[in-house]
Parts: sequence; C-alpha cells; structure tokens
Amino acid sequence: LYYRTHPFWLNMKLSLLGSIFIAGLYAEAFSPNAFQSFSRASTLHLTTGPDGKAASSSDEDLQLTLQIIMGQLEKESASKETHEVSEASAVSMPAPPANDLMIRAALGREPVERTPVWLFRQAGRHLPEYWAQKEKTGRSFLEMLQYPEDVAECTLQPIRRYPLDGAILFSDILVIAQALSIEVTMPGGVGILVPNPLAGPEEVATRIPSLSEITPEFIQDKMGVILESVKLIRKKMKEENIDIPLIGFSGAPFTLMFYMIGGSSRKNLDIGKKWLKEYPEESQQLLDVLTKIITEYMSAQVESGAHMLQLFEAMGMMLEEKELYDFAMPCLGKIATELKSRYPDVPLMIFTRGACYANEKLSTMGFDVVTMDGDVDRSTARATVGDRCGLQGNYDPAELIAENGKTPETVKETARALIDELGPQRLIANLGEGLGGKESTDLVQVFVDTIHEYSESKIKESA
Repeated sequence: LYYRTHPFWLNMKLSLLGSIFIAGLYAEAFSPNAFQSFSRASTLHLTTGPDGKAASSSDEDLQLTLQIIMGQLEKESASKETHEVSEASAVSMPAPPANDLMIRAALGREPVERTPVWLFRQAGRHLPEYWAQKEKTGRSFLEMLQYPEDVAECTLQPIRRYPLDGAILFSDILVIAQALSIEVTMPGGVGILVPNPLAGPEEVATRIPSLSEITPEFIQDKMGVILESVKLIRKKMKEENIDIPLIGFSGAPFTLMFYMIGGSSRKNLDIGKKWLKEYPEESQQLLDVLTKIITEYMSAQVESGAHMLQLFEAMGMMLEEKELYDFAMPCLGKIATELKSRYPDVPLMIFTRGACYANEKLSTMGFDVVTMDGDVDRSTARATVGDRCGLQGNYDPAELIAENGKTPETVKETARALIDELGPQRLIANLGEGLGGKESTDLVQVFVDTIHEYSESKIKESA
C-alpha cells in the first residue's frame, strides 16, 4: 500500500538497488547476513538490515535502504582511494632490477650469495673511454653535466667494462650549490671552485633562498636536467639489457656549506669551524636550507628512477668531533628519517669521510649502510655498528695503481683480505676513497672479479 501511494520512493529504491546489483558491488561489500538485506520479510515484504532484523514500517524500510546504499558507496569510495594511493606509491618507487644483489645486501633482510661491489668515482678519470667522450664532445666536466646524453654515457661506461653490481649517476656534489645560484667553476688543475662564496653571514639571508622556497617544484625548475639524466640512464640501461641498481647521490649539508663559504677544498680550510663558532645562527639557517634541498633532491632522484641513495659528508674531516655532533649529525638524521619514511625499501648509504668515528651513531639513525674510509680498523668495524646496518668500503685505491708496484696477485691478496676481515654478508665492497685517475683498468677488473669469486666461495663453505 505504501509503495502504491508513494510511487516516487518505490522507483527510487528499485533504481538505486538495481544500480548496485548491476555494478556487482554487493558481493564484495556485504556479509552473508547483510546480503539478506534485499530479501523480503514474510508479511511486510520490507528490507532486512545487516543484523538480520526486518524493518518494522515503510518509513524504516526506506531509511534502511538508504543506509545500505550510502554505506556501500562509502566503502567503494574508500576502496578507490586506497587503490589510487597504492598506485601512486608504485609510480614513485622504481621496480627493483633483476640483479638486486646490492639492494639485498644493503637492506640486510636476507643472506646474499656473494658480496656486491661498486666503486666511488667508478665513472670518469681512470677510464680511457671517458677521455674519449670528453674529446668527442669538446666539453668540460661541468659542461657535460648539462647534457643528459653525456651523463648517461659516462654513467654506463664502467658498467659496460666491469661486472659491477651498481651504476652511480655521473654528477657532482656541487650541483646543489649551483641550484642555489652559487657559481661553480672547474678551471683545471685546482679542482672545483666556488669563485664567489658567501662573503659573510649576512649573505645567507640575501643570497640563499628561504626554507619555504625549497619545494619539489624548485627542484624540478633548478635541477630538472639532472632528473632528465636519471630517466635517460634508466632508458639506456633497459636498451642495453643492463639490469642493476642505479645509485643517486648528494653531498651532505656541512660539505656543501664548506664549499659555499670557503670556495675550495684546498684553501680556507678552517672557515667551516669558524662560521659554526662565530655565526651559529646563520650557520644553522644555511644548514637547514641545505638539509631540505638535499632531501627533496634525493627524493626526486628516486622518483626519476634511482634504486639506491648515497649521501657524502666528504668534508667531515674539517670538523672537530663536537662540531660534527652538534651541527652536521642532526642534519644527517633529519635526511635519513625523512627519506626512509618516504622510501623504506630504497637503501640509504652514508659516508662521513675523515670522520668515521661517527659510524656507531650513524648506525642508529636509520641509514642502511655506513661507509668505512681507509682509517677504519676492520677488526672492530662490525662490532661498532652491530646488526643495526651494513658496512661499505674500505679497499685502498692505491692498491690498483700499477706504478705503485701492484700486480694482479697483490690485488687478489688484498681483496681476499677485505672479505676475510669483514665477512661476505651485509657488506658492499668499495673503496676507502674515490678513484683518482691513475688506477689500472686491468687491476680494477681483477679486484671486482676477486670480490665476487672469493666471497661466493666463502659463503658456500659456510653453508
């Protein structure tokens, strides 16, 4: 009787229920009891609720019907939002490569079959093909960084030559200084220079963007060519069937500050300590900006295709221990916390060159891997970090220079010693400092092969 006198509500109910049935939504959203909500009570022929109780009146029937419909629509909306969030996350993090050995070793979630290896400055000066590329293009190192084709070529050169377990973006730590409108030059023979460093603490406010200006859009605007290079590298790797991790990287806050206020790594060596002592407020302001831009820049590298991240506090030796802990370490902690919250499955590696006494503290800050320079005693390195993170390093690149009297046999001996002293698991074999350009490509090849072969045999022996 009710529906005869209220045909509008009858049509509405049938239309809405029909839409739900046609969409097939009820099947996944309702429990068996709730599904009975569309059955009729024996006498009133009214809707039954999720609790199995039939409506007691026509008005209650209508309300119950609308309640069921709205509940289903809300569930469908929530499901769609969850799917969209999941989809967005998948886009922001690259799929792992087929050879994920170094990722697995870094994260330490499972044993590996052999120790992975890559080399600081593996692209560049020690390779004859690098010099051929420079001659072909007629470009300087800094000029090459503005051309994604050159960046991709130089990134891939060592991977084509050696069976390395990771490629690293061909770039420089001072690209961030350039993004902040600080001029960087490389006149030759004297390293990279900042010809017009910050003249005093007042210039932090006048020459450096504010914290609020450092956004993902800022990174895209100022550093877009680097991100395009990352994408092109991934494209070229796929074309050449090279399926290993690509490592993105950045200089750390104090290291960048050191160059931006001192101008060089060869003069004004005490200026960093002077600023921290005499201008602590302006120093902290600059470090805060650098911390944020580094975080956003490294995030952008991941979203452009990098599988792993390396942070370089290359000028750690220019700080006293107290200054390192008071100023540099909090910045590193903020970067680690933010990046690992965004990308928990992207390994994050840290190298505080000349300040590896900080490795114990760094191992508690969220980094997956801490790096040993050449001064670290291997016999205590494991105990220093415990099972909190992995280790990286610390082979002496001087062992790879033939003019030093080094041979394939001496390289094999010293490479095996690295594995014996540090163990093959939760280790990334690398150097204690970067390749300088005089290394023999033949000896580098022996080192890489020995690490792989010897670590694999040690792991099999212990199985």
